[in-house]
Amino acid sequence: MGAAELDLIFLLPILLFSLSFAAEKRITPTTLDGPFPPETRRFDPSLRRGSDDVPTNDPRLAKKVRSNFPEQIALAASFSPTSMWISWVTGDAQIGANVKPLDPSSVGSEVWYGEESGKYRFVRNGTAVVYSQMYPFEGLLNYTSGIIHHVRIDGLRPDTRYYYKCGDGSLKAMSKEHSFKTFPSPSQDKFIRKIAVVGDLGLTWNSTTTIAHLTKNNPALILMVGDLTYANQYLTTGGKGVPCFSCAFPDAPIRETYMPRWDGWGRFMEQLTSKIPMMVIEGNHEIEPQIGGITFSSYQARFAVPAQESYSNSSFYYSFNAGGVHFIMLGCYVDYNQTGAQYTWLKEDLLKVDRGETPWVVAAWHSPWYNSYSSHYQEFECMRQENEGLLYQYHVDIIFSGHVHAYERMNRVYNYTLDSCGPVYITVGDGGNIEQIDVDHADDPGKCPSQNDNIPEFGGVCHINFSSGSAKGKFCWDQQPEWSAFRESSFGHGILEMINSTYALWTWHRNQDIYTENSRGDQIYIVRQPELCSPNLKKVSSKNVVFGCAQTKRREAAEEKRCTLDCSS
Repeated sequence: MGAAELDLIFLLPILLFSLSFAAEKRITPTTLDGPFPPETRRFDPSLRRGSDDVPTNDPRLAKKVRSNFPEQIALAASFSPTSMWISWVTGDAQIGANVKPLDPSSVGSEVWYGEESGKYRFVRNGTAVVYSQMYPFEGLLNYTSGIIHHVRIDGLRPDTRYYYKCGDGSLKAMSKEHSFKTFPSPSQDKFIRKIAVVGDLGLTWNSTTTIAHLTKNNPALILMVGDLTYANQYLTTGGKGVPCFSCAFPDAPIRETYMPRWDGWGRFMEQLTSKIPMMVIEGNHEIEPQIGGITFSSYQARFAVPAQESYSNSSFYYSFNAGGVHFIMLGCYVDYNQTGAQYTWLKEDLLKVDRGETPWVVAAWHSPWYNSYSSHYQEFECMRQENEGLLYQYHVDIIFSGHVHAYERMNRVYNYTLDSCGPVYITVGDGGNIEQIDVDHADDPGKCPSQNDNIPEFGGVCHINFSSGSAKGKFCWDQQPEWSAFRESSFGHGILEMINSTYALWTWHRNQDIYTENSRGDQIYIVRQPELCSPNLKKVSSKNVVFGCAQTKRREAAEEKRCTLDCSS
């Protein structure tokens, strides 16, 4: 063998590595490259569509502290970075035919905190509540919670790490030390780097993989876009959770809930929520109806949200700031009509946003407006018709939803029309719950639901036939809609990384991938164009925005900027 052949053999592995590295360092697209041709990655038949719940007797769901000591510790951001909510549970929940609520005043609600580990210069007190789930039906068990504590600590310094304990000092029942870092002050050049987004989580074996991957990403904030525990997939007597409650229990007198799943979920999540703020919004699985029209008891009692701080009169919708991002959390299961309180609050909240301080506006709610899956197709069309124009007028940049148990990212869209000033809608309802992954698309042959399907659990029905495009005159498209850029039926979660005032990197991670920083099921730079889409000034219209010469020049300038971002990451 000659020297040339030996050189080739020696260089071949280096060449293959270089080609692999070049492929890995592929240029990440931006929204300026869109609108993109619709793409579907079909469900991998080698994967299971779902998994069973983690059993209630799993050690990770067990109570690990004595009765008066805190557990299920969770952080939630306040409206501004100078305050933080800390919540926890003490005492023992009860389930049975006859239960007696605990006295919330029997245990104090204190948080000790300071900027040095082991040195707590400040103490704040809060409030405590107990809630019950009551069913006056033979054979159904009632529940009353432990004591749920909420304390808002204030006077904090932005972008600063604090150490804290919570509990009751007089009973010598304080938690171990935990820590958190406050958000930066609102500013166009200060951002929290990573925001995790997950929906429809539940507590299955798939869910545990989602949370393990999410934890490795080390986010500074978690957005939980509804359907948290799926405790209402059980009878009150417990047993085994089911993917379809009405199928498994057709004779149930009411949609039951096994409340101990809430406690198990809170214990499982504490590893994250005791150090990272988790901002929640309600989903349909949080409705949990009782006799007398009582709903959402668990959700409202267990989670602190900055409703009052953001001038909302309801915990079902609120807003908060995190550095240069203004977050708006909206409720699908409370009045969303233009005559209602939520719409009035939303308009006032958008009016107060200073894009010089918070250039990004990100919104989230549970049920998606844009959805090409058969499941929940056009379910919340009424909410879209009532609210979409307002969000478009004030140029909300990104909108996250769940509800559909799959992943879908839209092209920029407004009123079902491609529009370069429309928001980027993303459905990420694939956290791993027991109801399994959704695989059917409304445009698949024979999969278009009827107009009598997908009736919302709250609000009206506004199903429409499309008036333009290839779906003109039809209820469903016969191909993937042009506003749907990418969709895939896989479990996972998303990470939004704020780069600067105009660029954010969105990455969707799939559970089945061997998890590394480079694993990604979908990735794109979302680019703001304030010079093209000025909030408060642009007239609300459903017409397409024409890409002219000025837009072409902006794209060329963005190409150079994007290359710099890709090469430096």
